[in-house]
Amino acid sequence: MKKKFADIFYQSGENPAFCYRTSKTVYEEMLLGGGLISCGWNGAGYPLNLLEKCSTRIDKHRFAEPFAFNIEIDGQSLDYGLEFVDFQKEEDGENVKSVLTLKSRFKPVVIRVHTLLDSTSMFTRFLEIENLSDEYMNLSRLSLLSGPIEMLEFERFTETKDVENFYSLGYFSNDSWGREGEFVWRNLLPEVTSIDCRFNRDRFRHPVLFIRNNLTGKIWFMQIGFSGGCRFTVDYNAQKDRDTTRLSFKAEIVSHKPMLVLKPKEKFISPEIHIGHILGDIDVAVNEMNAHIRKSVFNMKEADPSALLIGCGMGAEHDMTVKTSESYIRQFAQMGGEIFIIDAGWVCPPGKEGEWSNFNGINYPDKERYPDSILALRDYCHKYGLKFAMWVDIESAGKYCNLHNTHPEWFTTNPFGETSGKYLDMSIPEVAEWAESELARIITEYKLDLLRVDHNVDYTEYFGIRENEAGKPECVSIRHINAVYKMYENLKKRFPDVIFENCAGGGGRTDLGMMKNFNHTWVSDCQCAPWSIQITNGMTMVLPPERVDRLFAGMGCHSFGTFDLQMRNCMLGHMSLNVIAPPDAVINEEQMEFVQHSVKLYKDFIRPILPASKIYHHTPDVKRDETAVIEISSDDSSRGAIGIFTLGKSNGKINVCAKGADQSKQYKVYLDNDRSFFIISGRELKQKGIIIDIPSAMSSELILYEVTE
Repeated sequence: MKKKFADIFYQSGENPAFCYRTSKTVYEEMLLGGGLISCGWNGAGYPLNLLEKCSTRIDKHRFAEPFAFNIEIDGQSLDYGLEFVDFQKEEDGENVKSVLTLKSRFKPVVIRVHTLLDSTSMFTRFLEIENLSDEYMNLSRLSLLSGPIEMLEFERFTETKDVENFYSLGYFSNDSWGREGEFVWRNLLPEVTSIDCRFNRDRFRHPVLFIRNNLTGKIWFMQIGFSGGCRFTVDYNAQKDRDTTRLSFKAEIVSHKPMLVLKPKEKFISPEIHIGHILGDIDVAVNEMNAHIRKSVFNMKEADPSALLIGCGMGAEHDMTVKTSESYIRQFAQMGGEIFIIDAGWVCPPGKEGEWSNFNGINYPDKERYPDSILALRDYCHKYGLKFAMWVDIESAGKYCNLHNTHPEWFTTNPFGETSGKYLDMSIPEVAEWAESELARIITEYKLDLLRVDHNVDYTEYFGIRENEAGKPECVSIRHINAVYKMYENLKKRFPDVIFENCAGGGGRTDLGMMKNFNHTWVSDCQCAPWSIQITNGMTMVLPPERVDRLFAGMGCHSFGTFDLQMRNCMLGHMSLNVIAPPDAVINEEQMEFVQHSVKLYKDFIRPILPASKIYHHTPDVKRDETAVIEISSDDSSRGAIGIFTLGKSNGKINVCAKGADQSKQYKVYLDNDRSFFIISGRELKQKGIIIDIPSAMSSELILYEVTE
């Protein structure tokens, strides 16, 4: 196989230049007048000084803040006044890493700019800030990457002066629980636009941004890999009577100030930003993003089948007795499930399941609920061929947890001096040690095959204030989150065969920083159509589909939509199942046959291609009254699957083209609604498509296609 391309072209001299090239993405910076300046991008693979005397680098004088990062310490900006110290590059196969070391003339601080290229169209950037002094320093501003994106002479591309239509922003418009993944394209107005995650807005907005040049076909796409407060800011400076626009951005970490107090001689490693640039459509951007995430973010082997086991859970929505649990284990085994998960409620006495949050932090199974020990249920699972898993919300302690009495200092305190009633401060080393020890004990003592981790707090509790050992107040958010990341990194290394499933009140913590040490993630607790389809559509635009948990039945899934729509919503991601009948009810055999049929299709046809699949969002910004179409295909186009979901009123006939098909091949196409097959050329399947008839709203069709001789 031909080696993919990644390289960093370093030009030394009075004004050193750094040209980062990965696949056909090119990004350049220069150290000019004491500032590291963002000089622009190219999506076709060309360095910006290809013609040495006719550079296409952006003029720094046209931007107020052309700097590639923003750092403020003790009220002093360190964006400028920098001196070059060193530049190191390291190659490892298709990967290239570099470290640019700069020293401030204003403060005793060294800044190291780390860049990681992996031959995809996306790269990783983070900063290292070292306090060289014996004094404490207040960090109050931190942009991971910033500066000019491009200047556009729009008269070259259009005769209009409609500057409001030249660029679009793609992001998740809703930050509320149950509304994750509501993707929109919106025109970028010639103003400063900010999109906040978790600090000024709720925590259910995944930190992602797409910037599209509607005139030239360029797309920039980025994710901040951080579970705390962050913000994308885009400055679009344009006027109808000026023929050149100016576009710049910032990807920032935000919180109460100071966001961090650097200790004497401390080295601080910032969160990561993952950013890319392509010439193409949203599908190209998403698949390049997935390639980067699979290669450079996730630590688990992509082909590991344990990461895609079909989970089947029960929690406080049921009585959770041993008898009910055993009944559901038998039902899940019949459905084709592979791992049984005991969700919230296992520490509660009988009848108190609905109060599970008040019992957080106890972390021992209730003896009245499980008189023969919870391990008896594990044995029962194994009897029916299922693995065993349990749920924990380790960063919270409910009112019945004794930690309130033994360690009241372990709880976060807000800027008003009010102590949280449940949220533990993981920036305190003793708290992090306790939490890691508890999780290790739970995994070991109850012999878990999977650990489901939840995180049910208000987003405002992320930003506690605490005085450090020198009596200096700081926001603990960054230190808390870093401690959480380190805890799961330690646990994943210690228990490499245990599946780690992430959840945060649904999709409250799906960022790439958190996901590094998890096999897959719950992206929402809302499973009710049409929102559930929007969630699947949107969240598979920011995470590879095999990492996106979607649920059939349970949590409102059964409330709206046909049975097939509910099932197929989870078939193009990581499938999870809930029950279709109460424990004492007769199971509807027609329902059970369809579940078994669908699970078999998933296991035999879809799941094998998921870890390396390409995904196509035919309707990326689908509305709740429209039709959603999502497609996955194998990397070699040998097979694929298309889910069609009529969310609003359907006109019946829907034309669907297979974007992942190879025009030179012949395909056998399967329509699941009537379970029929036909043969079609790849050219016709890809270019003309096929007509699907779905006459009603809230219904669906599943199309499978596979190369045939």
